[in-house]
Amino acid sequence: MLREQHILCILSVNLLLCAVWHIIVFFLCIKLSTGFFSPERRLYKPHKWERDGRFYSAFLKINRWKDRLPQHIGKNGFSKEHLDSVSLEYLDRFIIETCRGEWDHTMNCMLIIFLFAVNDIPAAAVFSLLVTAANLPFIFIQRYNRLRLQRVRNCILRKSEKITPPKMIKERSF
Repeated sequence: MLREQHILCILSVNLLLCAVWHIIVFFLCIKLSTGFFSPERRLYKPHKWERDGRFYSAFLKINRWKDRLPQHIGKNGFSKEHLDSVSLEYLDRFIIETCRGEWDHTMNCMLIIFLFAVNDIPAAAVFSLLVTAANLPFIFIQRYNRLRLQRVRNCILRKSEKITPPKMIKERSF
């Protein structure tokens, strides 16, 4: 489709495609139900290679750069900048928001397929690299944060089980 076009036309059309794609994905992300972003879905489950988040901190040094990237305040104004609470309800909501963010950036990367369909290989490769570079760090951050939040959540659950007194067995009268 864009093969044989002037470079400015290719650039303009691809930038417009990227903008429209990102806007559509963003609105879908807002409109989809919370259940769609369940951390139990396969897309959001931890992978063995992530080593419970150690991959991101050891190999990618994520703690050095993750706070320098912009943050979008999510659905209903939910900020993911820091923990506001350690209640299970809050952590569950935070975990779902990391799934929502990961889905958004993953779907933005799916634009790459369309870019290769409408561009010649060199132009598609350049725009695909840009789309990947703009979204992959955010996917890493969402996954890293979710793994950490799930550890905190599991720790709270374990502590609450230890604190909860054992159930009393009712004596039966015969």
